[in-house]
Amino acid sequence: MKFLCVDCDEQMIFEERQLPGDGTLAAVFRCPACARMTAMLTNPMETQLVSSLGVKVGGRTVPEEPFEGIRSGVASGRDDAFEETAHPDGTQRVTWSVDAIDRLGNVPSFVRGMVKKIYSEYAKERGITDITPEVMDRARTDLGLEGM
Repeated sequence: MKFLCVDCDEQMIFEERQLPGDGTLAAVFRCPACARMTAMLTNPMETQLVSSLGVKVGGRTVPEEPFEGIRSGVASGRDDAFEETAHPDGTQRVTWSVDAIDRLGNVPSFVRGMVKKIYSEYAKERGITDITPEVMDRARTDLGLEGM
């Protein structure tokens, strides 16, 4: 969101932010051309929404980190990133037990899809259709992944 000066059609510059302590947020913006100022006041619910989204009112206070945009886009992986609707060789898709899915929850989200694919491929190669924690343990041993 950007604020424009109606008279000058210039983008206003962030000037000041205040947190009065009652859950509201006040931000002041100034026109660089005519110095006209405008303020924005959010109610407690709007302030909480903005905070929960990680939005910083007033712009950056530190320089952008290398690849910051890319990193923020891959901060969390998709659980279904490697799921197949049908296996190319016609074999049955594997199913995951509730306990196995719970165990996958311990894997960092950005690699969870890859880990799920490794276990799925292991099961398919051996004709296993149901992945359980026991199958996961066997796969870790057979694939030499105990230290991971």
